[in-house]
Amino acid sequence: MNAATTSIQFDAARAQRFASAFNAIKENVQYVVRGKPLLVDNAILCMISGGHLLIEDVPGLGKTLLAKAMSASVGAKMGRIQFTPDLLPSDVTGVSIWNRTTSTFEFKKGPVFSEVLLADEINRAAPKTQSALLEAMAESQVTVDGNTHQLPDPFMVVATQNPIEQEGTYPLPESQLDRFQMKVSVGYPTREDELAILHTHESENVIKKLQPVASVQDILKMSQMISAVQIAPALRSYIVLLAEATRNHPAIQLGMSPRGTLSLQKVARAKAASRGRTFVTDDDIKSSAVAVMGHRILLRPEAGLQSTSTESVIVSILQSVPIPQARS
Repeated sequence: MNAATTSIQFDAARAQRFASAFNAIKENVQYVVRGKPLLVDNAILCMISGGHLLIEDVPGLGKTLLAKAMSASVGAKMGRIQFTPDLLPSDVTGVSIWNRTTSTFEFKKGPVFSEVLLADEINRAAPKTQSALLEAMAESQVTVDGNTHQLPDPFMVVATQNPIEQEGTYPLPESQLDRFQMKVSVGYPTREDELAILHTHESENVIKKLQPVASVQDILKMSQMISAVQIAPALRSYIVLLAEATRNHPAIQLGMSPRGTLSLQKVARAKAASRGRTFVTDDDIKSSAVAVMGHRILLRPEAGLQSTSTESVIVSILQSVPIPQARS
């Protein structure tokens, strides 16, 4: 984000246009991903706030479909990597190949050079290959053979992983989890939604029928507008207090990082704008907390033995941490 973005005036008219664009993208994605408004909402919030998304759930619930629908809805160039144990870092970033004609090495770009990158079953690759994404996710660039190559702008990683298939998987390290702005799950559809899925998906490729309702340039403009959404000093303090509470909670071994506080503020601003508001409320922060904070904290082993969930701990923190009173 460049310095010019801070001078954007985000007034009520711009807020309404922002909300209209957001709802158009959301409605388009929901034509494919049925009955999951909160999931779609969070995924688009993650996209327009410039973050990366981790989707964890059992196979067959539409994780890959969500990524494809998001990409198609904004006309983004999409790349896909199927992570496997034998995948090499060069399969992700690209490789330098000797050109006999010019007597030089030419860099052949890997699938990471996409505006939306689907990292399917990311926890099946070895740690060395997973680490190939770290620089890309943090700095939007990759370094190969000592040369740095910039990635497209925008650049978003949508990674999927299956929680119950433990054989042949490598848990993501905390450093990589922290680079995901949000982590969400899909969940099983209701009976009515599953009937709609049978009707919609049985005889047609719904992704091919999706038409873009926005462009990647629209996404960039929306991302720039987010920085102009007002957030009161008291709510900034509230975000910091939430982070401190995770670092001092008896059930938590590893608390939320400063990158997490920045992510929570970005997503809260994006949520306010998506509702047509020019300012953040405490509900914007609270409703985003589990998706933004959950994968950034590590519970103590004894908490796991007591069947304590990360979500329940975050909910208890939200209930116990008061919002600072604004100074007059």
